[in-house]
Amino acid sequence: MEQRREEILRAAVEQIDTRGVSAVRIADVASALSVSNALVLYHFATKERLVAAAYAYAAEGDLAHLRRLLGRRTTALRRLRAAVRWYAPTGQAKGWRVWIEGWAASLRDAALRDVARELDQQWKAALAEVIAEGVAAGEFHCDDPESTAWRLTALLDGLAVQMTAYAGSLPRTTMLRWTDEALARELGVERSALTGGGGR
Repeated sequence: MEQRREEILRAAVEQIDTRGVSAVRIADVASALSVSNALVLYHFATKERLVAAAYAYAAEGDLAHLRRLLGRRTTALRRLRAAVRWYAPTGQAKGWRVWIEGWAASLRDAALRDVARELDQQWKAALAEVIAEGVAAGEFHCDDPESTAWRLTALLDGLAVQMTAYAGSLPRTTMLRWTDEALARELGVERSALTGGGGR
């Protein structure tokens, strides 16, 4: 039962990526799995519930990966850089299309908006926690880890929209340099410190 539900959620994420939230139908998800519409509706009574659950499913997978990166046995600075570079759009923005679709749909769908808000808060909280750890360990200085997490994710979200909507408009190396520069600036360190090549 749980395995079938997860299969439906994976298929829904793929269909949202391919068709967009507004165009995807229960029938598209059912067809992708060669099952009946009724089976999909048994697990998710409406398209809106399916979309919200699919969005949460995809985001939970990303959150689990983020927590693995932030939980590594290394400095807070290295963990933060790994997380920021992983979160940054690479130009192969399959996952980012799903998030951007979700953001757009959440403007009209209260249930999806609640899911998106909760997941976004978890992202920011995870980053802020590691920033606070780095401050406590004396690795860098930051007066307000929560605000820093907000600014970093806002930058990355904005870059994702640009790189997804206007593919090829920004070289990947430039985007990664900007994210490194933003992280270094927020933490009051030299950019070379992010790779272990220097100090403050």
